[in-house]
Amino acid sequence: MSTFVSRLQLGGTGPAVAVKDSIDIAGHRTMAGSRALAGVPPAARHAEVVSRLIDAGWSIAGKTTMHELAFGISGINDYAGTPVNAQAHERIPGGSSSGSAAAVAAGEVGIALGTDTGGSIRMPAACCGVVGLKPTFGRVSRRGVHPAESSLDCVGPFAATVAGIVAAMAVIAPDFDAARAGHTDQPFRIGLLADVHANAAILAAVEAAVRLAGLAIRTVTLDGMAAAYQAAMPVINFETWAAFGHLTGTGGLQPDVEERLLAARSVGRAELAHAEAVRRQFTAQVDALLKEVDAIVLPTLPELPPTLAAVREGTPILGLTALVRPFNLSGHPALTLPVPLPGAALKAGLQLVGRKHQDETICAIAACIERAIAADGAAS
Repeated sequence: MSTFVSRLQLGGTGPAVAVKDSIDIAGHRTMAGSRALAGVPPAARHAEVVSRLIDAGWSIAGKTTMHELAFGISGINDYAGTPVNAQAHERIPGGSSSGSAAAVAAGEVGIALGTDTGGSIRMPAACCGVVGLKPTFGRVSRRGVHPAESSLDCVGPFAATVAGIVAAMAVIAPDFDAARAGHTDQPFRIGLLADVHANAAILAAVEAAVRLAGLAIRTVTLDGMAAAYQAAMPVINFETWAAFGHLTGTGGLQPDVEERLLAARSVGRAELAHAEAVRRQFTAQVDALLKEVDAIVLPTLPELPPTLAAVREGTPILGLTALVRPFNLSGHPALTLPVPLPGAALKAGLQLVGRKHQDETICAIAACIERAIAADGAAS
């Protein structure tokens, strides 16, 4: 199915960008992949990120499909469309920014925008074999993005290369320093996260890619990962219910989304208070570790994306976000980069986590690794 819910021709003659359908484009409905929002009026104005792209002379190519209400991670959407994963047609594209990742992977556009509340940029990027960045929380404007209120959600870019991510960030984040993101000759210190529960081949591929780049590596630990993963979900549920709970019972939601949304209403204040305590503790732990290293490295996904058929038959997949969701809770920037996985047609996702407001550094490190992989491939 198509990655786009609508094709557009807005802006100038610069790079073509696809925009997730939870981001406002003036004159067009923002339906967030949901039949329940089919009757909303067209947006009165562009989201700030869209305005920045147009003002820079870039072209808006269209709005991309997504997991309904950004409340799911498979990318399956029988109403708005399930985009094809160009890496492996039989596997899920990942969500919730499924269409944006798939559009870049298929070469329909060079750059796309998505949103990431619990892994929704990094997960589909890793599924589809492209680069995706969740910026530092708050660094990129969310004005004109749905839901309007979120303590976790970030707007960020997908691209085929790290250079595309840097170019997009230089437009949508006014304080982003593209020159600093290009300083790839620094003596970067990498903290390779230990005790990660992931497929052994993926773990080996991630470490091999960092070593191929010749970066200084030390093994590090983050004891709070599991607690942060668990604590982020009540926050997501509470805020999603507040934004979209009124759509339940209308007959417009897919059954899986309706079921999860109804379950989300049960989050209580005590559960939220505990989540906030975990947020503070985990954020402090990550901050402390990043005083010792320039970036933390770990896989993006603990295993390869499952097949569409398996997910439709009920295979649980929430655990696929175990390595990405914690950094939504903490607010740190995180980038996923595709790396070779020996013996597999698909690529693995290597995740880099950096200091807050130093998104440029993880882009520079990612570019180092990307260049080393390209050189190794050319030599073999």
